[in-house]
Amino acid sequence: MIVTTWNVNSLRARMPRVLEFLDVHAPDVLLLQETKTAPEQYPHLDLQAAGYTSIDHSGGRWAGVSVMVKDGHEVDGVQIGLPDTPVSDEARWVEARVDGVTFASVYVVNGRTLDDPMFPLKLDFLDAMTDRLRDLVAAGPTIVGGDFNIAPTDEDVWDPAAFVGGTHVTDHERSRLSGMLDVGMVDAFRVCTPEGAGYTWWDYRAGNFHKGFGLRIDLFLVSKDLADGINSCAIDRDFRKGTKPSDHAPLLLDLTRSAT
Repeated sequence: MIVTTWNVNSLRARMPRVLEFLDVHAPDVLLLQETKTAPEQYPHLDLQAAGYTSIDHSGGRWAGVSVMVKDGHEVDGVQIGLPDTPVSDEARWVEARVDGVTFASVYVVNGRTLDDPMFPLKLDFLDAMTDRLRDLVAAGPTIVGGDFNIAPTDEDVWDPAAFVGGTHVTDHERSRLSGMLDVGMVDAFRVCTPEGAGYTWWDYRAGNFHKGFGLRIDLFLVSKDLADGINSCAIDRDFRKGTKPSDHAPLLLDLTRSAT
């Protein structure tokens, strides 16, 4: 099974690249973030023509997440929105069970700055995520992918000194990410690449992509009952290049699920 996650930074703007991605990789499940579409504007028909059904949580100009499933898979267990989220008016979480595995697409609150009112809301959102993941993992195999807006360690930041006093790297955020792992999950990228950088986001400005000034903030957390089946977890940098790219690169997970 090929599972991917990608913050597309506007699905309508990035639609040609998404269709290209589907043609190149043909993932079984694609988790999208920042779709930025109104519910009535989500391109269901175009994606159906490409062989995918979408379970979307669309909120208009901001945020927006979806789970796209390739034809031929059994889908149930749809959940729109994160229970007990502090930002219930924002489309940041959607989940669906595909062939018995629960997949969640998440776009974590950015937090802006440490003294912004959105920062404590980010921490509350992460707490609500942990509570939900605890329930999901207890119920069965689970994969959550998306833009976590957290760099797990300093190794995931191009220059840790440049982020001192900012969001994405604080102990408050990282401890909550660690708490998610503690409920029975693994960071799939680090299972496959224990050391070294693996950036998924680069600012559009100042040629940061070409300079290698990035962050690893797009993650796959996989429940431990699936961890032995992780074959690879890699970043496709080619989709950060070319015409009208997102500022994020897609992350691809190759997973073999045991018959038992």
